[in-house]
Amino acid sequence: MIDLHCHILPGLDDGAPDLATSLEMARAFVADGVSVVVCTPHILPGLYHNTADGIRAAVAELQAVLEREEIPLRLLPGADNHIAPDCAAQLRNGQMLAIADTRYVLIEPPHHVVPQRMEAVFFDMQVAGYVPILTHPERLRWVDSHYDLIRRLADAGVWMQITAGSLAGSFGSRAQYWAERMLDEGYAHVLATDAHDVRTRKPDLLRGRDLAARRVGEEEAHHLVSTRPKGVLGNRSSDDLPHPQS
Repeated sequence: MIDLHCHILPGLDDGAPDLATSLEMARAFVADGVSVVVCTPHILPGLYHNTADGIRAAVAELQAVLEREEIPLRLLPGADNHIAPDCAAQLRNGQMLAIADTRYVLIEPPHHVVPQRMEAVFFDMQVAGYVPILTHPERLRWVDSHYDLIRRLADAGVWMQITAGSLAGSFGSRAQYWAERMLDEGYAHVLATDAHDVRTRKPDLLRGRDLAARRVGEEEAHHLVSTRPKGVLGNRSSDDLPHPQS
């Protein structure tokens, strides 16, 4: 399995606070059956001042430690990019970071308010050649009243990343409802952990995969954690990858 969204890099944001936690997380990923993790610290000006070069350097440093510790986990750079009016321009100039320098980009909107011109921002990114991946839409406080917006974005080619823990109720019954509904209706493209530690936000991709399989079957569950994530890392066109099955 491949995890496209994880806060495993030590000390860069609200994820792993230190190297010891990062190593615990890495071992937990391997035990869970994950072979590749994309390290995606927040890029949020004013709060998390991470840069593309800084993230790449941190990934290389942690990968070297994993190799010394003989932990068989491959790390790749990425970011949990906070949405901005000029996402496309920031990606071009390196202020934002795509997943492993592919066309695929994690974009996090505000949790409590719908961002202005959201559809236009994503359209501009698509015109520039990127595939936006909206992170954890099922956990957004405004999804209840704006689910039509989520569906329009997905229908327009924006990918949706569901959190594995949401399917287990780790973020409450509301997030679980929307995660299950998006799976059932074919609006979930990838499943990821969004892991921050080994206790409250731990690596749990296998559990999420198994819960997804109960609703949409083994084949689609495999696409959620393997086929599509592998296609992302290979920078394949989204048109060449299997569409979510309802």
